[in-house]
Formats: sequence, C-alpha cells, structure tokens
Amino acid sequence: MPELIWQKSTHSGDASNCVEIATASSTIHIRDSKHTAGPRLTVTPSAWRHFVSRVARPRPQ
Repeated sequence: MPELIWQKSTHSGDASNCVEIATASSTIHIRDSKHTAGPRLTVTPSAWRHFVSRVARPRPQ
C-alpha cells in the first residue's frame, strides 16, 4: 500500500484535536490527529460520502 497522505480541515487551524482523513483508491482512512499512530477507521468511499452528507446537512431549528 502506498503511503497515505493525511489531511485535516482548514477550519482546524493549529489545533491538534482534529480528525484527519486519507484517501486511497477504494478506502477512506480516518484517525485522531492527537494519536496518529493509534487506531484508525477505514470505510468505503460511499460510506464516507453518506457520513459527510449527514454531517453537512443543516439542523432543523
């Protein structure tokens, strides 16, 4: 597997308490920026798109 290139939101600034993601051809990898050597989640691109669409959806008031 090629080395993953990790990214975090530009909204995070210099904070280290963020979620980072790395994309591969058939998987999305998710880790805690405070524990980069710790456990990570791996999901399919379709599961990631579904998650992001739910998080980005405006909340009813």
